[in-house]
Amino acid sequence: MTDLKDMPGHLIRRMQQIAVAVFHAEVEETGIDITPVQYAALVRVAGNPGIDQVTLAGLIAYDRTTIAGVVDRLVQKGFLTREVSAKDRRAKVLHLTGAGEHALNVLTPAVKKAQSVMLRGLDDTEAGEFMRLLRKAMEAVNDLSRAPLRGLPPKD
Repeated sequence: MTDLKDMPGHLIRRMQQIAVAVFHAEVEETGIDITPVQYAALVRVAGNPGIDQVTLAGLIAYDRTTIAGVVDRLVQKGFLTREVSAKDRRAKVLHLTGAGEHALNVLTPAVKKAQSVMLRGLDDTEAGEFMRLLRKAMEAVNDLSRAPLRGLPPKD
């Protein structure tokens, strides 16, 4: 019989469960109601003001058809604005609001703490190697995902 402790899929699923629980535990202390996906969206919009929703989906490896719901919730919370693009009337462009910038400033230390909690069983060298190997493994199979991680499109 196969031991689940030897199956990367099982261990990755468990680590994802733990990662989400740790994220929520640390972020709860900030008083800001946000999910890991919403936080990732805020980070990417902050770094790429005026990106469209489809590009955002690629930058956070999220399904293009459901990114609108994530953006809807961030707009409702007052963290983002969404406007029709001047270049392409079909596209919606996103900008961080002052409240969104404040939320990121408050949330980021808690999220950084969550990252260290997730890796607390590893020393600094092991954590660096784990992250290197995790990125390498993810990049090798990224194209197999329904929502692959993508970079920014080339500038016109």
